[in-house]
Amino acid sequence: MKHNLKGKIDLIYIDPPFATNNTFTITNDRANTVSNVLNGRLAYKDVIKGADFIEFIRERLILLKMLLSDKGSIYLHIDYKIGHYVKIVMDEIFGIENFRNDITRIKCNPKNFPRKGYGNVKDLILFYSKSDNLIWNEPKLPYTETDKQKLFPKKEKDGRRFTTIPLHAPGETLDGKTSLPFKGVFPPKGRHWRSEVAVLEKWDNDGLIEWSENGNPRKKLYLDEQEGKRMQDIWEFKDPQYPVYPTEKNADLLDTIIKTSSDENSIVLDCFAGSGTTLKSAQIHGRKWIGIDQSEESINVIIRKLDDVEQDLFVKKSSYKFLKEKSDRFSQRLA
Repeated sequence: MKHNLKGKIDLIYIDPPFATNNTFTITNDRANTVSNVLNGRLAYKDVIKGADFIEFIRERLILLKMLLSDKGSIYLHIDYKIGHYVKIVMDEIFGIENFRNDITRIKCNPKNFPRKGYGNVKDLILFYSKSDNLIWNEPKLPYTETDKQKLFPKKEKDGRRFTTIPLHAPGETLDGKTSLPFKGVFPPKGRHWRSEVAVLEKWDNDGLIEWSENGNPRKKLYLDEQEGKRMQDIWEFKDPQYPVYPTEKNADLLDTIIKTSSDENSIVLDCFAGSGTTLKSAQIHGRKWIGIDQSEESINVIIRKLDDVEQDLFVKKSSYKFLKEKSDRFSQRLA
């Protein structure tokens, strides 16, 4: 390739084969949701198993680390059978200190067919960074009505919902402004005020502190001033009911990852591009992207998906170069 991309990729998302020893096909432009249905067009074969699969992943992860920028992140989507072996490899290559999350992804509704074991409704995403200086745009989720009542149980006279949090934090400051008395009250033993007393006094004058019956001050947090709740490490992004490519992933899942771990004009790479969901999300959110896949069916699906992106004031029409090298197909947009 003409472009030197070493250290320039801000985000890598890959959804490689899962070492299932299955063959995946497409019939009448719909992916067969059951593997090993052989009467359709071949999408891909997932036939590398065991130690060979681990080495297959290792070789690619070594290269991907070289491509990743110092502020970059990698998300590897895998299943529960092989994922923990892959984590050991990622710990080795990226460093266990750069391990961020083992994200549980709820992929489907509960399964009720007979099985000597619990139903499997999840897979996992291993999230690593190149360093501590990673791109991080905090994702927030809207509060549900239950959240609002549970997390903000108190109301002002005008009905405005709020909760309260302690004004002190662990650790003593023997000499400092956060150890001084506030309205005659010292922080509890072994703790200090979170802010200087002058700040606490301003909050109190502004009505932002609630005093308990025994004289304990707490800071008010109002529901209408919060952006939402922090996203946790269990995600419910179920697979499409009618996928156009085998193991196609939820578009909202990729939107979340791309908005969180890349910036506008960042380069996003998916070298197991599959249905092109990563590439479409990157396009919609103003990122540059590179997609790679060796399946002819994958390339056809990706092109259709990209060509369906509608241009508006905020989204540019897909413009990409289609490159072919040896047995690999590259779909790339670098401009």
